[in-house]
Amino acid sequence: MNQLKRVIKVTVVLLTLLLIAGCSNGQKKGAGEKKVVYGIYKAGDQTWFIDEGKAAEKKVKEMGGEFIYVDAKMNPEEYLKAIDNAVANQAAGIITCIPDQQLSQATINKLKAAEIPVVAVDDALQDESGKKLAPWVGIDGYSIGKKNAEWMVDYMEKNKLVDDAETEILILTMDTVSSCVPRTDGMKDVLKERIPNYPKEKINTADYNGETEKGFNAASAIITAKPKVKKWMILSANEEGAIGAVRAIEQVGLEEESAVIGLGAYLAKDEFNSGKKAMKAATYFSSDAVGADSAEMLMNHIKDGKKMPEEQAVDAVIVTPENYKEVMGKAAE
Repeated sequence: MNQLKRVIKVTVVLLTLLLIAGCSNGQKKGAGEKKVVYGIYKAGDQTWFIDEGKAAEKKVKEMGGEFIYVDAKMNPEEYLKAIDNAVANQAAGIITCIPDQQLSQATINKLKAAEIPVVAVDDALQDESGKKLAPWVGIDGYSIGKKNAEWMVDYMEKNKLVDDAETEILILTMDTVSSCVPRTDGMKDVLKERIPNYPKEKINTADYNGETEKGFNAASAIITAKPKVKKWMILSANEEGAIGAVRAIEQVGLEEESAVIGLGAYLAKDEFNSGKKAMKAATYFSSDAVGADSAEMLMNHIKDGKKMPEEQAVDAVIVTPENYKEVMGKAAE
């Protein structure tokens, strides 16, 4: 009987040790296992984020990791589920563009507790005062906004439209997205500097959420309300909004006389390639650069403990139907 008890005790001890070992192995990845990086993007069906995600995936794989692309569908609940899923699956790191910046602190809290490093792209993870809570890679929105407006004023002056009675300006804004506000601020500042006497009532603004359809609706409402205006000069907070404005201009047959400038050129190049007339220019900045830079920064930190810079902005240049192929290369196809 005593011998049987001893056998049972030994068996229990061995089983306990095996269970502990099994749990331990599941809790932490081995040194030889690939590091998995999650790319969680607010609008994963948009061209910008698709291209950005592909560039991030390529860089992560080049550096020996794996990449999982997640579309948050502009839905805060979907976004938080994706964060929780990445945590549950023991992600080595996360690259993210948040759909609602009010979730920034919640995101940081979840990832800090799980000891998972994060890089924000395009839209920063920030507190209520605008202070960044995590490293960020994106574009210098204010400078790009100024660049777009400089081009537009040059276009108006060249075509003698500044004093034209049938010409007005429309700025499509995204006032609830912090990364987009500096873009429109830059545009407005240039208009004040370059054409200070331009009538305020001829500078129209309309807000939208960043989607092409909403950009179309916002632009169309202004355009149809002013049938006497035949030449619209339109600036937008993002490329999708610019395309929405293009479609609104085409709807009323004013594409020849009007000018829309895009912001990104990843959709403008399709307008140029097809010979359509409303989109006259766009600032080109590479989603590939944002994707690759964010991934390289994160992987260097994961693999070697290299400190990530707080901010990293990519460059931009104006492209037109005349120079876009030369400037953009394969991205123009």
